[in-house]
Amino acid sequence: MDQRYKDFLTKKCGEENYKKIVDLENPKLYYFIAKYVELCDPDRVFVRTDDPKDAEYLRKKAIELGEEKTLAAKGHTIHFDGYFDQGRDKANTRYLLRPDEVLGSDITSMDREKGLAEIHERLSNIMAGREMYICFFCLGPNNSPFSIPAVQITDSAYVTHSEDILYRPGYEEFKKLKGSDRFFRAVHSSGKLTNNVSEDHHNRRVFINILDEIVYSVNTQYAGNTVGLKKLAMRLAIKRSSEEGWLTEHMFIMGVHGPDNKRVTYFTGSFPSACGKTATAMLGGEKIIGDDIAYLRNINGTLKAVNVERGIFGIIQDVSQENDPTIFKALTDPGEVIFSNVLKDPSGNPRWLSDGRQDPREGINYSGDWFPGKKGPDQKDVPFAHKNARYTISLKNMDNCDPKIEDPNGIEIGGIIYGGRDSDTSLPVVESFDWNHGILTQAATIESETTAATLGKEGVREFNLMANLDFLSIPVGRYIQNNLEIIDGVKTPPRIFHVNYFLRGQDGKYLNGIKDKHVWLKWMELRVNMNAEALKTPIGFIPEYKDLAELFKKVLGKEYKKESYDEQFTLRIPEQIAKISRIREIYHTKVFDAPHILFKTLDAQKTRLTKCRKEHGDYVKPSAFGA
Repeated sequence: MDQRYKDFLTKKCGEENYKKIVDLENPKLYYFIAKYVELCDPDRVFVRTDDPKDAEYLRKKAIELGEEKTLAAKGHTIHFDGYFDQGRDKANTRYLLRPDEVLGSDITSMDREKGLAEIHERLSNIMAGREMYICFFCLGPNNSPFSIPAVQITDSAYVTHSEDILYRPGYEEFKKLKGSDRFFRAVHSSGKLTNNVSEDHHNRRVFINILDEIVYSVNTQYAGNTVGLKKLAMRLAIKRSSEEGWLTEHMFIMGVHGPDNKRVTYFTGSFPSACGKTATAMLGGEKIIGDDIAYLRNINGTLKAVNVERGIFGIIQDVSQENDPTIFKALTDPGEVIFSNVLKDPSGNPRWLSDGRQDPREGINYSGDWFPGKKGPDQKDVPFAHKNARYTISLKNMDNCDPKIEDPNGIEIGGIIYGGRDSDTSLPVVESFDWNHGILTQAATIESETTAATLGKEGVREFNLMANLDFLSIPVGRYIQNNLEIIDGVKTPPRIFHVNYFLRGQDGKYLNGIKDKHVWLKWMELRVNMNAEALKTPIGFIPEYKDLAELFKKVLGKEYKKESYDEQFTLRIPEQIAKISRIREIYHTKVFDAPHILFKTLDAQKTRLTKCRKEHGDYVKPSAFGA
């Protein structure tokens, strides 16, 4: 190491922490660390290795600094983000690109050199008087062809604690690099703090430098903006996977038991935030491997996947004993859990919206002391917990965690599910005709009504192909093509399904019960294993009534009426055709490299729908297709 850096880092780190860096024998890593220690100018530096003592030091720091506070149950802590720092900041999340790079009109970017100058200016001396934490983690299982080492620099003990729950240890993975620079980098600072929240939230910046595989975030604490190894590093992985011939997807991985629990079929699923993704992955009686991000590879003719993470950063609203018993138990039993932006009641217990209990009358939340009718600084009513309140927990705390979560070779995928929040168009469950049909008419056409998971207006229908549009770091057309090509050479491609848990009837009420998703999933498992017939419609295959009636009885113990089936699975042709027109217009006007096969496939679907409309009218019951 250059003598200047050696002297400088030794002073900031102390001998013990300096040795931790040097032992990795990676000059490119030394330079990266030295550059940001010098720029951010902390008083001291702590280096986290795989030693459990290091993780414990950072947990205690989060309490000592007030970034987290203890709750009544052993291991439970609570963290509050600022009132205006409660979701992913899409407007200030930008890719730093060279002038010759183009990602697409819907992808926010800026000139790379200008962006680096701005973020470096904001980071200059930002950690003065504070401690910097340098942490090493692994994305994907350890000792795996899927593994990507990653280093996080931050001044937030809360961020390091969150990452310790969410990711595998990576210090030993860095040793295997043998000096290579094939690792992801993240730099974060909460900025100036007032009452332990970021004061300069109006100057939030989240920048992704895909050329150097570095992500930056500043003046924010919300984990979706600051946990650099989550959605920020996901953007880096999408770029890398595109170059290397694999996929990085916004997907859960779960195992679904077949009849009499004699087999387990694994599914991945991609849903926009707050559309039932985690609730699906955590269904009682099934197996969970991951709830958010998956790497997929074609390995020797089989499509396999791993969970990038080992924990959950999940939306907590609506989690109750009745709706999500597995999650609810894990969140109310003693054990390591970080609750963010919920309410701490007078007994020291966490409370969140729609938790199945009587609403509290007082407590402390992200706005300070809370009471019914309280107004926030924006003069809006303050609920006792935020709609986007979260929990961070290890998957191994869940009773249904599948031991295969740590399988370095990945899990063979039998089916892929795409979903969204759609009140008037999509059916509860549909299977595509084949792989290309599924990618082009289901995955690439997802629309979802917005929720509180991102900053902005709720209830707006937004296009979000593969539930991954916010995170794409490559052109949309290239991304679609990658999804089409991933099965080249795969002996038995997974079947593709689309689900919609939010369809409403003419009276505006939801047509599906919260637990009905379990039945749709069991039907999909039967289809993957060729144990159920289906009705062929213009948009794909739908279940037969007799199979659903049997599954409702077995899975939920209730009668499924034919009238409910007819209403839920009536094909709404005007809405379907209108959706095709909207999607076609988006690809025609906003996606410069949309593949021709996409338009051809959408047009073919419209032709089938138009023909069906002439024969049966606007709204077609399943009986028209042979039920």
